[in-house]
Amino acid sequence: MQNSASGVWRTVLSLPVVVAALGYFVDIYDLVLFSIVRVPSLRSLGLEGQELIDRGVFLLNMQMVGMLLGGILWGVLGDRKGRLKIMFASIFIYSVANLMNGLATTLTGYALLRFVAGVGLAGELGAGITLVAEVLPRHLRGYGTMVVASVGVSGAVLANVVAKTFDWRNAFFIGGALGLLLLVTRISVAESGMFRQMQGEAEVKRGSFLSLFTDRNRFGRYVTSILIGTPTWFVVGVLITFSPEFGRVLGVTGPVSAGNAVMFCYLGLVLGDLASGVMSQLLESRRRVVFIFLACTAAGIGVYLLAGGVTAALFYCICGFLGFGSGYWAIFVTIAAEQFGTNLRATVATTVPNFVRGMVVPITMLFQLCRHQYGLERGALLVGGGCMAIALLSLWRIEETFHKDLDYFEEFL
Repeated sequence: MQNSASGVWRTVLSLPVVVAALGYFVDIYDLVLFSIVRVPSLRSLGLEGQELIDRGVFLLNMQMVGMLLGGILWGVLGDRKGRLKIMFASIFIYSVANLMNGLATTLTGYALLRFVAGVGLAGELGAGITLVAEVLPRHLRGYGTMVVASVGVSGAVLANVVAKTFDWRNAFFIGGALGLLLLVTRISVAESGMFRQMQGEAEVKRGSFLSLFTDRNRFGRYVTSILIGTPTWFVVGVLITFSPEFGRVLGVTGPVSAGNAVMFCYLGLVLGDLASGVMSQLLESRRRVVFIFLACTAAGIGVYLLAGGVTAALFYCICGFLGFGSGYWAIFVTIAAEQFGTNLRATVATTVPNFVRGMVVPITMLFQLCRHQYGLERGALLVGGGCMAIALLSLWRIEETFHKDLDYFEEFL
């Protein structure tokens, strides 16, 4: 039994899985670093007061728009050129953008570099999850994506430690250096066998993004795959990013640090990704696990918005629980990858999480509107409740894919 277990983990912890996990680690480091250094970086550019929120939302949206467009670009290229090429090209772009971000001296330059970084960040997770799903046997796919997600989201913890130890410019420099260092592993990783086999099929149409919108069945699978992930980025993009402002309105005793809120949220995400991956394997179901974690997220949102007068330590614990509830992220991306054939898989697995991340733009815009009309707490409750309702409806409509064989092509008329 012990030898059997060790054999399973030797298979799961193969080089493609490890490299995908480390790539996602650097990806998350950069993705959340802006949320952590938002206030000091904007203050160093001469902004204060309400501008810290308004310009912070603008910069976050620039990053997310970049991810939205980059998701389409990398997804199509992933099905046409290969999973590995896209994974490493995206790492290179966001690493260089990170290095240059440390040199930003104007808000315009800062925004442009966050956009470029967003384009780069868009490719790594989808390409990595697609590669892992295709190189591992079906009964181990959940463990592989669990490793990628749990290692990856711990990058947020490093981002917080680095941001507290160094100034915001050096924090960006370190992230860029980590990404470039990871590129040396490129020569040792093999491409997915399913993709190599597909390359030999000249008549197979690959990476057709528009085909997702020309067939009702494909479009339905695609949209529901996106919408089940929206509560995750409501939590991260609103409740955690603007935790200092929520802390003041809720009367939290003691100052609330965005860096600490991000760190505790992502520590919860690590535990949630581990738990959701194991539960998915034990229950042999993706849908049931996502439902359980959506319920946890809904409970966490309610507790967060009712946390009036709590201590900062307890507030951070609530942020951790919100992160745990959002820890179905890897399962969510795996579901998207498993919904489609090999010739569209990278397109879907790359665009879906980035469309969810891109949903931060309308979510934060709606939050800004509701905040001005109903106040910070009620505005957040309205937006969060809408995200939860959409996700639950989408989950009800989606197909269970745990036992699905992925070695097939999507057929186009």
